[in-house]
Amino acid sequence: MWTGEPSQRMNNSQALEQTRVKNQTRILVQAAAAVCENKKGQDTRILELDPVDSGLSDFFLVTSATNDRQAIAIADEIELRLKREFGVYAHSVEGRRNGEWILLDYVDFVVHVFLAERRAFYDIERLRKSARPLTPAEFDVELKAALAAKTRAARSNAEVKAKARKAGATAKPAAKAKTAKAASKKSAAGKAPVKKQAARAKSAKKR
Repeated sequence: MWTGEPSQRMNNSQALEQTRVKNQTRILVQAAAAVCENKKGQDTRILELDPVDSGLSDFFLVTSATNDRQAIAIADEIELRLKREFGVYAHSVEGRRNGEWILLDYVDFVVHVFLAERRAFYDIERLRKSARPLTPAEFDVELKAALAAKTRAARSNAEVKAKARKAGATAKPAAKAKTAKAASKKSAAGKAPVKKQAARAKSAKKR
């Protein structure tokens, strides 16, 4: 049962929804980064973007390929895995034809697959100075911590609800007993005058 002002409840609900969406995005980024690692992408980095200048996206996933065939293979496998395992499709795909810089836009995150020389030329990490760079391993650790915190919060919420239900279940019999006791007293109070009247009538009859 939620307590507090309506605005506070709304803020709590919004915060929980934002956390849920962010964690879901992290899981997708993690899956895409795993593809990069499996396909021998080089120097794979995840940039957690500053909300102030990131626009709609929360993350950039950047990796390098040694040739255009490898770049296309990485991009294709990312699309296939996210579609097959999560039912998620890229909003747009650019650069697949020449394979020098393939961009997969998933709105909440964007994948950049570069040829090594093109990555050095555009230096996208430098352009996003405010972003926080993470290796896939570091990203995995943070994701596990976030999901563990979510699990703890869910368990705590479930315990609070269970205690509230238990308290309500205990209160109901007590309330019923109190009502029954009050009804009994009322009934007894109603019978007393009747007994007195009967006694008076009996006494008057004897006279």
